[in-house]
Amino acid sequence: MSALIINELSCFYQDNQVLDSLDLELGKNEIICLLGESGCGKTTLLKAVAGLQAKLSGEIKINGRAVYNNQLNVAPEKRQVGFIFQDYALFPHLNVFENVAFSLYPLPKTEQKKRVDAVLSLVQLSDYAQRFPHQLSGGQQQRIAIARALAYQPELMLLDEPFSNLDHHVRFQLIYEIRALLKASSMSALFVTHSKEEGFAFADKIALMQAGKIVQIGSAQNLYSHPDSQYVADFMGASNYLKVQVHDRYSYQSDLGVLTSNTLIEFSQGAELNLLLRPEQIAIEASLDGIGVVKQIDFLGAYQEITVSYNGNDYCIKQSTHLGECLGFKVADKVTLRVLSHDFVVFTS
Repeated sequence: MSALIINELSCFYQDNQVLDSLDLELGKNEIICLLGESGCGKTTLLKAVAGLQAKLSGEIKINGRAVYNNQLNVAPEKRQVGFIFQDYALFPHLNVFENVAFSLYPLPKTEQKKRVDAVLSLVQLSDYAQRFPHQLSGGQQQRIAIARALAYQPELMLLDEPFSNLDHHVRFQLIYEIRALLKASSMSALFVTHSKEEGFAFADKIALMQAGKIVQIGSAQNLYSHPDSQYVADFMGASNYLKVQVHDRYSYQSDLGVLTSNTLIEFSQGAELNLLLRPEQIAIEASLDGIGVVKQIDFLGAYQEITVSYNGNDYCIKQSTHLGECLGFKVADKVTLRVLSHDFVVFTS
């Protein structure tokens, strides 16, 4: 049984369609990250699952139980969903223990204490039970928000950009900790972020959204290496495009020479295509006879990015600085470029 199934979900704000017949399935103990540009419908989808969004059509099931369709709309508090917000939403006048116990009021006091003690231990804040939110760091406040959601023992966890207010070191430390907590607690999660890096670190799968639809879903590696469209390719990382022409069933002709494909080319001979090249898939070599010219060099620590003008086109090339070979390039150097062997991805436009 899946933790979450969404079928044909649509949502309108006045005349603006925010979700467009969207389908999504989340497995048990799986974490899916919703990525996409601002306004593509990520947070609206999260609110729809939580029961906080009006003007919907379609169907939502949580653990096999319908919570929304054209005949019913289960109240948010009855959906067994935990929601972690970007701003933590802690009550300033309540201490840590009271914040975590807030949603547990129907339970006996002894059961409340048992659950609060257990989740505070999980997030390593047992000694902070009597402190107030203003006495905690941003990372500690976020842990309390997580603890409060865990104490509710939800069937599904929803996270709306919960790490965006934290600095880089704290953010990724917390991402790894929360991922481990969700996995250890056998919880499923739907996670919204604007940061690809957060999605890569936190989620099992990436669901990339565009204009209210999921345009591709899969592992981060699959979306990066085998995008279904140029939109996906460009969103997932820096892209170069090389115009190629099908030479035969296993090769393309291009400005960078004949490129041999590892797989059978499905396009007809002579077809003109755009070949996707990631910056790390191009090799650069110094050459007095080279027709490429180095335009810009950006040192970024473990690697550097070199922009090369070649036959009127600019190419971004990424090279590791580990062995120092690429550190000898200078602006205006003449170079040659070579496409490294990889699984080619081409687009028709």
